[in-house]
Amino acid sequence: MRLKFRPVDSSFYDLFSEAANHLVVGSQLLSEMLSDGNSKAEIAQRMREAEHAADETTHSIIRRVNSTFVTPFDREDIYHLASALDDVMDMMDEAVDLVLLYEVTSLPAETTQQVEVLQRCAELTAEAMPSLESMGKLDEYWIEINRLENTGDKSYRRILANLFSGEYEALEVLKLKDIVESLEGAIDAFEKVANIVEQIAVKES
Repeated sequence: MRLKFRPVDSSFYDLFSEAANHLVVGSQLLSEMLSDGNSKAEIAQRMREAEHAADETTHSIIRRVNSTFVTPFDREDIYHLASALDDVMDMMDEAVDLVLLYEVTSLPAETTQQVEVLQRCAELTAEAMPSLESMGKLDEYWIEINRLENTGDKSYRRILANLFSGEYEALEVLKLKDIVESLEGAIDAFEKVANIVEQIAVKES
């Protein structure tokens, strides 16, 4: 058992919850971006603002860990978790930005499942972060994220097969491939977050 000579700064838990809530917002904006009839420029601007807010939370975590004597768990794990959460937001922001820059008006139908996976991952991560304080029931979190990541992989492979089926023009294939790879990258980044949470839980148990 770890001896605690000073009270642990519990604000880390609030900051990780804040970071995860940014991902919920980001996944909602991503869903809007890939839906018909929305102003893509306006959604992209809102995503940039959300990404900036997520960066500020990440910076707050880093500043906190650098100025706190006793942290709730290993400093290296705090850095890794903060960075992984930030990576998810960056990948979702990239997907939104590419849709705008490439002037994409329609995406393969299977991307809907990718976005649904991302939204569910975001919701689960936001629900899990407060449990870092007690380390309770977190195994259910990383198991479900892993299952969702496998679902996302299957969707990704189906999308690639569709893109290279000959139905799309070569330039369109390149554009769409970039976007679906960003979506896949965001799903993979969520799995990295879950893996770090698992590592932390194992160390703290």
